[in-house]
Amino acid sequence: MTGFIGSGHKPSGPASGPEHSASPWTAGQLEWAQARIVRKRKLRADVVAYAVINVFLIGVWAVTGFGYFWPGWVLAGWGVLLLLDAWNVLYRRPITDEDLDRELRGLR
Repeated sequence: MTGFIGSGHKPSGPASGPEHSASPWTAGQLEWAQARIVRKRKLRADVVAYAVINVFLIGVWAVTGFGYFWPGWVLAGWGVLLLLDAWNVLYRRPITDEDLDRELRGLR
């Protein structure tokens, strides 16, 4: 895993010269971006697991005679949790200085 933040790998080539040595991003911004990428990748893996496991459960339900649709409970429960996680990963934004100022002004 070379080239990732924190991997110890230093890029080489024309973009690694002195004119590109200073990143326009702070360490906190880079850390937040890396954490966001990790959360997005985990969400993708969770969606794949949700699909594969629920297809398997529906297959078991079908093979056992198409009775009461019990996989619906797993689909619904896990689906709600997956949607909440997706909302958190995709739509939650970091707290800004403006957010803090607005909150502190409300305390007066």
